[in-house]
Amino acid sequence: MEEESKMAVDAHETDYRLRIGDSLLGAQMLFVAFGALVLVPILTGLDPNVALFTAGAGTLVFQAVTRGRVPVFLASSFAFIAPIIYGVQTWGIPATLCGLSAAGVLYIILSFLIRIFGSEILHRILPPVVTGPVIMVIGLVLAPVAVHMAMGRTGDGAAWLVPEPTAMIVAGISLATTALVALLGRGWLRLIPILLGIAAGYLSALLLDLTGLTATLQASFDPGQLQNWTGPTLVSMAPVAERAWFAVPNFVLPEWSWAAIFFIVPVAIAPAIEHFGDVLAIGSITGKDYLEDPGVQNTMLGDGLATSLASFLGGPPNTTYSEVSGAVALTRAFNPAIMTWAAICAILLSFIGKIGAFLATIPVPVMGGIMILLFGMITVVGINTLVKSGKDLTTPRNLIIVAVILVSGIGGMKFGVGGVGIEKIGLAGILGLLLNLILPQEREA
Repeated sequence: MEEESKMAVDAHETDYRLRIGDSLLGAQMLFVAFGALVLVPILTGLDPNVALFTAGAGTLVFQAVTRGRVPVFLASSFAFIAPIIYGVQTWGIPATLCGLSAAGVLYIILSFLIRIFGSEILHRILPPVVTGPVIMVIGLVLAPVAVHMAMGRTGDGAAWLVPEPTAMIVAGISLATTALVALLGRGWLRLIPILLGIAAGYLSALLLDLTGLTATLQASFDPGQLQNWTGPTLVSMAPVAERAWFAVPNFVLPEWSWAAIFFIVPVAIAPAIEHFGDVLAIGSITGKDYLEDPGVQNTMLGDGLATSLASFLGGPPNTTYSEVSGAVALTRAFNPAIMTWAAICAILLSFIGKIGAFLATIPVPVMGGIMILLFGMITVVGINTLVKSGKDLTTPRNLIIVAVILVSGIGGMKFGVGGVGIEKIGLAGILGLLLNLILPQEREA
């Protein structure tokens, strides 16, 4: 009886205790985050194995900075999907990584501002009337990319990759599965809707291949419109067979680019604000005040260092994962050392070459179906940020800020001086920030 009581205490303890027995629970936490973790590199053209490595390394850095106080796992941030895709298409991966590394530096700067002026400084310069519309723009700017991929096209819509009828079937199954699991799933299933949506879309593509429907639908589609089509199948395992089991992740170093920095850094505004919410959420789950110990200035610093490290090695920026926080709430496993095991598992998996090769076989329409829901959800998060703020958006000041952010971001406004340019999301974020600082506060009636 005494032993059972001790085990119960151990399961719910919030102090850092690294035990071999918790390694399996750590692996489970990684499984919860896995679908979302690898989704970002798959969508953006980055290496999934690098993303696994940097997620693990970033989590360990975060734990070191916060002294092992907070049970969170850091991995690929959805907020940066849109700017990464645009950056890779415009400047290439190395230059984009420079902008992403700079986003981490912004977190570090903010952490020192918080240390000096307190956390209220962020709420003063970045209120919901700025962050909400910026988040909306992030989701809306790449909405066409999601639709193009769901229809079997390249992200820019310039060329067909998969016959449209086939693509729409696969994308529809991926989208429907993700939505149904999110709505009706129970327990662990509800924590992994994206992973299950990808699995369902992948299986449907295999089924279409095995039944010959892929080839049939291809025949009815004008072959002259298809580019890079390797049919008659949607899925080819040849890359998996060719890839070695053990392989060092394909690390990529950044190249300096002012254009990428000015474009991407403003995007980090929204995740910086969300960081507070994530820290509060995990604190409410464990019953600890992490804003005080280790302090939000340290959690922000850890997030910034992890993001810069990830981007410097060729991975996507990191963020705290709400899926993992949900798993912590479900399992009542509060020991932060469990996330150490999750990080170690991620690093070990990153050296299995066939993982990245397998993930690369996921058909474009599968990702398109997931992206339709994902980008839409990001937009709704922005709307909800405005609604929860309780601000009257019809007042002239708020109306001006929101209107300028939305139109300049979605409309693709560009501004450049001396060969250095800023556009779309980045420009929208900067304009919103400046307007919030410049425009006078309205007098109360």
